[in-house]
Amino acid sequence: MDIKQREDLIIGRNPVLEALRAGRTIDSVLVASGEKKGTIVQILGKCRERGIVVKEVASSKLDFMCVNQNHQGVVAVCAMSEYAEIEEIFGRAAQRGEDLFVLICDEIEDPHNLGALIRTAEVVGAHGVIIPKRRSASLTFSTAKASAGAVEYIPVCKVSSLVQAIDALKAKGVWVHGADMNGRIWHNADLKGPVAIVIGSEGKGLGALVKKKCDGILSLPVRGQINSLNASVAGGVLMYEVARQRMEADIKG
Repeated sequence: MDIKQREDLIIGRNPVLEALRAGRTIDSVLVASGEKKGTIVQILGKCRERGIVVKEVASSKLDFMCVNQNHQGVVAVCAMSEYAEIEEIFGRAAQRGEDLFVLICDEIEDPHNLGALIRTAEVVGAHGVIIPKRRSASLTFSTAKASAGAVEYIPVCKVSSLVQAIDALKAKGVWVHGADMNGRIWHNADLKGPVAIVIGSEGKGLGALVKKKCDGILSLPVRGQINSLNASVAGGVLMYEVARQRMEADIKG
């Protein structure tokens, strides 16, 4: 990707501070190591007030991101689309007269994988996507590009705790199924009611607490030498199985 084409960066102390004051949707703020003086203090305070993730990085990384523009030790990474609340996802399902269908991404860190998952979720008719605030890709330029515009058409919620979000879904009758190598063969599970599919991170898979909260674990068989599928591919297979079962139920109904 040509870095000059990025549209999700706010560069420099005053622009970042004004964006924070204006309530701009910001995913994270990157601060050069050792920068803790002047307006940086105000920026850090605003981030704490709004619960925005702050990452300390090498100044050379900011140089690279900003193509050597004068970043003054701080860069804000903005969301390319507004985040939704979980209630909006339920409202979308109710508006369509459908059982809830939501995708949960457990620490998917590659923006291309997240974008591909969001794209598939929109295509199969899911009502929303839930991602965690930390240790996850977010709605940056790269994610939006990989989603092929799907971020404009499907609600994406960013939550502090996936475990709490899953509890909230289960309290409303949603069955939560995680993807893991050691689970039930995916096509043997009943996925026709209110359902959430959880896809784990590229390296570690499902987190232990998230996995414990799942009502069931779904597995995709592996026949070749590679022992796992790409996260977005696995998510695509499982989401299409939900869509297939729902279409089949509609036909029979």
